[in-house]
Amino acid sequence: MSLPSACAAATPDELQAFAARVADRLRAGDLVILRGPLGAGKTTFAQGIGAGLGVRERLTSPTFVIARVHHGRLPVVHVDAYRIATIDELEDLGLDADLDASVTLVEWGSGLAEALSAEGHLLVDIERASDPDDETRIVRLEAHGPRWDETIAGEGA
Repeated sequence: MSLPSACAAATPDELQAFAARVADRLRAGDLVILRGPLGAGKTTFAQGIGAGLGVRERLTSPTFVIARVHHGRLPVVHVDAYRIATIDELEDLGLDADLDASVTLVEWGSGLAEALSAEGHLLVDIERASDPDDETRIVRLEAHGPRWDETIAGEGA
């Protein structure tokens, strides 16, 4: 069964539950790029993926350390590319040694991290509702490459 291409999550728990559904489809070598404005829920989504992959510790934003590796069913490399300006800086992190055996999650990496995988990637676009009192997040999954084209359905859920 494929994943829906979009989801509305009214709470952080719902956002993490949807991310856990995504995690069920992940395999070693997958690249997931998380895009959205500050406070959209990128780290919350990453936490759901981590939980879905059996990571015992809670994933936290790697803003100040740039990257963290977590261990579960698959290793999870969680990267914050906010302060990284070029692909050379990203590659200098030495992540390429872990990428083939890991799931790589990159926050703030849109337009940069795509070069980390020749096999394509999954773009997770997270938006907040326009009403500041509404905690709903709209999540859109965008397939890049044949591996993801087969995994993402055309309709929302």
